Amino acid sequence: MTTRPAVVALGGGHGLSATLRAARRYAGDIAAVVSVADDGGSSGRLRSAFGIPAPGDLRRCLVALADDSLWAAVLEHRFDAGELEGHAFGNLLIAALADYTGDFEVALHETGRLLGLEGRVFPATREPVVLKAEVEGTSVEGQVAVSNAGRISGISVIPPDARTPDGALEAVAAADQIVVGPGSLFTSVLAVVAVPAIREALAAAAGRKVYVCNLRPQVPETAGFDVAHHVSALADHGLEVDVVLCHPGALPMGDVAVECVEERIAVADLSEHDPALLSEALARLV
Repeated sequence: MTTRPAVVALGGGHGLSATLRAARRYAGDIAAVVSVADDGGSSGRLRSAFGIPAPGDLRRCLVALADDSLWAAVLEHRFDAGELEGHAFGNLLIAALADYTGDFEVALHETGRLLGLEGRVFPATREPVVLKAEVEGTSVEGQVAVSNAGRISGISVIPPDARTPDGALEAVAAADQIVVGPGSLFTSVLAVVAVPAIREALAAAAGRKVYVCNLRPQVPETAGFDVAHHVSALADHGLEVDVVLCHPGALPMGDVAVECVEERIAVADLSEHDPALLSEALARLV
């Protein structure tokens, strides 16, 4: 392409932050659609207290799209004593803005404006949702419980009609490239895909869908999974990707049903994805 592509990234946690840092290097318009089902830690406490979507992964994405600055650093500051112990300042800021304005999306926009943001960050749903998993014939509810549940066969969200911001759906529809992951397969990636409006938007989108595969199993969530298992889980939840991007030798391949590209996209010890390497690989897949 002669112009810089419009890129949408979906997921949650540290993996989505790496994708956004990568996208800043080659994309024009950038949007993140972020899981807000977290019910643990600082996010869980603020969600319970104020009835807002979990802010933690949204905060990470806002910082990932911002230039290095004092504000970006202080949003990541986590208190280690007193009544605020465990809270990240950025989570408190988002909660305060949402409480003051009465609008969670306005709170994210204003936090982004404070950071001089490149790109837009949307919650997957406008209200809090509960993640529900089917595990060996039993239903398990809550992200923390789901992440420790064992062999998961399916993920959904409660309420099933949770509303997605219009801006997120418009960004998916307009994207030249849609990057899914990396991140916890069921509790981050599929926590977004399982939102009905997002699943429908992805199915209708013309942009090329790229799944960035994880570097190692997440026990117990994806214990024993190869790349093919990841792709099958996405398909089982209604997301057919066009290509899978893998680091050579990180996970066994299995019988992958779609195009698979192996590129060096991780740091040397395979502890995390390298935004610079990931950027180069994703730019070639637009």
